[in-house]
Amino acid sequence: MSFKYRQQLPAVAEVILELPLSPELAEVKRERDRAVSDIISGRSGRFLLIIGPCSADNEDAVCEYVSRLAKLQQKVEQKLLLLPRIYTNKPRTTGIGYKGMAHQPDPNDEPNIVEGLIAIRKMHIRALGESGLSSADEMLYPFNYPYLEDVLSYVAIGARSVENQEHRLTVSGLDIPAGMKNPTGGDMGVMLNSIRAGHAPHIFSYTGWEVATPGNPLTHAILRGAVSPFGRNVPNYHYEDIINLHKLYLESGLPNPAVLVDVSHANSNRQFKEQPRVAREVLASLKYDPRLRGFVRGLMIESYLCEGSQDPSGSVYGQSITDACLGWEDSERLVLDIADLVV
Repeated sequence: MSFKYRQQLPAVAEVILELPLSPELAEVKRERDRAVSDIISGRSGRFLLIIGPCSADNEDAVCEYVSRLAKLQQKVEQKLLLLPRIYTNKPRTTGIGYKGMAHQPDPNDEPNIVEGLIAIRKMHIRALGESGLSSADEMLYPFNYPYLEDVLSYVAIGARSVENQEHRLTVSGLDIPAGMKNPTGGDMGVMLNSIRAGHAPHIFSYTGWEVATPGNPLTHAILRGAVSPFGRNVPNYHYEDIINLHKLYLESGLPNPAVLVDVSHANSNRQFKEQPRVAREVLASLKYDPRLRGFVRGLMIESYLCEGSQDPSGSVYGQSITDACLGWEDSERLVLDIADLVV
């Protein structure tokens, strides 16, 4: 092999001892876990909004954003649960480009995975401590999850990872909700197979151990749109798409039928200002058909302090360095509108 072994990753316990979660924050996180799980399982009638930047690249900007979100949560407490989107790893279709904080804590430095893992954990804990809101992250690298196990309330499996066996098996051992996105080609069968795998118990190798998992009944679907073989965006948030998934879900016999709709990515044709329109259409579908009210449990929204995007080397504080996002003012208005529109 031609690998150059640079450094060994620290043990999970070593990182947690260096950056522990206080008992008070651990209890806040447990309460948030219950609230999110109650929505996905149908025990709560509140609507879930996973909202935040496309990529969490700057600790100060992310924590400022999440603190603003905490104030907004107080205004919509009765109807909505706001879950900050703090996505610290970025899948790359071409394999090159910004890969997230795990690879590049400082864009001007050579990547250092150990420093990256510590920076990610530090940011999640700081955001929780300053806002009282635990967060969601994307599980791009299953072996890194134990470093964040005690700070996350939700995990998303991306469109490029949803067919991967390691992701499916790891999800089966989580005790928090895990959303499986439809693959980039849009195949609903692939997504449902991933959900089925997440629900089932498994025995497999993980972080150097043989492990056994009980299955995760909170594994569910995320509709994010697709891309045709000719490169055309194919949205799947329309009423007909959701009712068809509802039918497939019921035929599958899977427990806890649930779906979140990602209003960005292919569903908005990557036009960030289209996200409010997509969100309102989804809510109109729920009002139109009572069958969907207990099926669509929430939305995903890409939002940051400043609207739009910039090059990864850019210097605009609080602006995305990957996909373009809604700015704060439009985001706040959208959240308040959603609170008014949910059935």
